[in-house]
Amino acid sequence: MWLIVLISILACIIYFLGIKPYKHWAQKEIPYIQPVPFFGNLASSALQRKAFADLLQDFYFAHTDQRYVGFYQFTTPVLLIRDPDLIKQIAIKDFDVFPEHRTFVSDEVDPLWSRNLFSIKGLTKWQHMRSTLSPSFTSSKMKMMFNLIKDCSKQFIKHYQREGDIMTLEMKDTFTRFTNDVIASTAFGVECNSLDNPNNEFYLMGKDAANISGIRGLRFLLSTLSPTIMKVLKLGIFSKEVRTFFRSLIKETISVREKNGVIRPDMLHLLMEARKGRIKDSNDNTTDTGFAVVQEFVKSSSKLQKPQITDEDITAQALIFFLGGFETVSTFMCFTTYELAIDTDIQDRLRKEIDEVYDNANGDITYEDLLGMKYLDMVVSESLRKWSPGIALDRISVKPYTIEPVLPNEKRITLETGANVWIPVYAIHRDPKYYPDPEKFDPERFSDENKHNIKPFTYIPFGSGPRNCIGSRFALLEGKLILAEIIRNFEIVPVEKTQIPMKLSKTNLRPLAEKGFWLGLKPRAHT
Repeated sequence: MWLIVLISILACIIYFLGIKPYKHWAQKEIPYIQPVPFFGNLASSALQRKAFADLLQDFYFAHTDQRYVGFYQFTTPVLLIRDPDLIKQIAIKDFDVFPEHRTFVSDEVDPLWSRNLFSIKGLTKWQHMRSTLSPSFTSSKMKMMFNLIKDCSKQFIKHYQREGDIMTLEMKDTFTRFTNDVIASTAFGVECNSLDNPNNEFYLMGKDAANISGIRGLRFLLSTLSPTIMKVLKLGIFSKEVRTFFRSLIKETISVREKNGVIRPDMLHLLMEARKGRIKDSNDNTTDTGFAVVQEFVKSSSKLQKPQITDEDITAQALIFFLGGFETVSTFMCFTTYELAIDTDIQDRLRKEIDEVYDNANGDITYEDLLGMKYLDMVVSESLRKWSPGIALDRISVKPYTIEPVLPNEKRITLETGANVWIPVYAIHRDPKYYPDPEKFDPERFSDENKHNIKPFTYIPFGSGPRNCIGSRFALLEGKLILAEIIRNFEIVPVEKTQIPMKLSKTNLRPLAEKGFWLGLKPRAHT
């Protein structure tokens, strides 16, 4: 009797978790990748046999004659959008249908995660926060923070100039320490030299916040499978120590500034001003930070009732801003220096431009000097094309959505409320239909003569539509400045541990080097 009950329970589990979920795309007559029970289409990534970016690229090229293809994120059906026109439709024209990212944790469990601009639920609530924050991320505000970033860059150069001969460095660790110092200074008003003081508390807390390996990786995986379980178990994205540290830091800093009238040209000051309603949209004629900058869709409006920004809200925005700079920007810098190390012609041409600008500025460049370097922008744009730190964008529908047929073999399909849609940035950037010889690192794609050939919505390193990355200007400014300083003072060279060609790590969901980003910095004789 008990054996029959056990077999019946087991059969139900197998059916409802291993068979039923995988009928979704077949029933809609949508081309899809054949799944594996329980794992869906992520088995090779979950079992660390293939890098996540490479796996999504396989999905993208599995049906090259289709505008979209279905796959399964474990048991969740996901529609992968391949067509630029459909991407525009979903990301911009029908943004009101797809205004959100997938939920990981609830506000009760981890408010610092759920209240940040990336995770906020509800279109109106998100629009209020975005319109409040967007004036803080204009070109003029970036120019205001330029000298803070430059100080961190000079500190970086001085540290390695003291080392003398050629240095072999793991660039991910090196650049993460640099971005930590930049974000600490520009977002939190904290000065910390993470190269001279490698175990400072701010860096260790930042590393903890950005860590999704080991037990934290399992927690992150669980959040993608079932936010409900995360809520029941009261598991947040950030550890208790991280939440306590950043809350206390923000609260104490705000208190000191308000009490003593301290004004510092950083992000915390701008957030405090936004809370008081003192930051307004303006005609910003300041030089923009590059080709990759995304357009701001959500403008401040008197019709939008501004949210009451609390210390918790400020902490949440500062923390997500920190994570973006700490992890994503450092990864972008790693891939860029790697490409420059293995192609000396590109590095030499870039150095020639940088030397000329620095010499004309007597060694002390301005915001306009930096952003006037055309070849530097070409190099950065191509790096973000070939090695986009964001592998895919996700959107969740908040109401039913119909995709009308365009191609002869298509049928009219309707997605239900809660449908999960992904835009495969990494794969689109490597589609030879849009970028001939996509594996080649070729900055000329972004020259004045060629960049008009780039098809709209096939270059989206910072996302697309109203919910794009609000910090694109900051990321480009930070990346360009440290690259200019490094090229000015060092030659970037391959070393014995440099992996050529580059292979992506199978053990990390982020696009990272399989064997680390090992490169050498060789001091230039004339500097």
